[in-house]
Amino acid sequence: SNQVTLFTASDFGRTLTSNGAGSDHAWGGNHLILGGAVQGQRIWGTYPNLYEDNPLDVGRGRLIPTTSVDSYFAELALWLGVPRSDLPLVLPNIATFFDPISGGQPIGFLG
Repeated sequence: SNQVTLFTASDFGRTLTSNGAGSDHAWGGNHLILGGAVQGQRIWGTYPNLYEDNPLDVGRGRLIPTTSVDSYFAELALWLGVPRSDLPLVLPNIATFFDPISGGQPIGFLG
C-alpha cells in the first residue's frame, strides 16, 4: 500500500581499513526504505570512491557521508504530514542540508 513505509537508519559504521585488531568506529552507512510510495529500484545518494586519497576519506577509510540522515528523516516527516515550518524544530540541523521553506523534497525518494 502507498500508506505504509519502512525505514531503517544508523549513525554507526566502521572504517574501511584495519587497525591491526579489527576496524574502528566511523560514520553510518546504508539506509533501507521500503513501501508503495517509495520511488524504488534506485540508489539514492552517492556511492563513495574507495581509492586512496579520496577527498571524502579523512583517514584510515573514514568516509564523510554525502547525504545527511536528517534529509531522509525530513522527507519522511513531510510524507507523514509534519508542516514544513516545523522541520527546523524537529530536525535542528536540517537547514544545513535542505531549505524546508523552498518547496520540493529533500531527496526525492517518496512520490
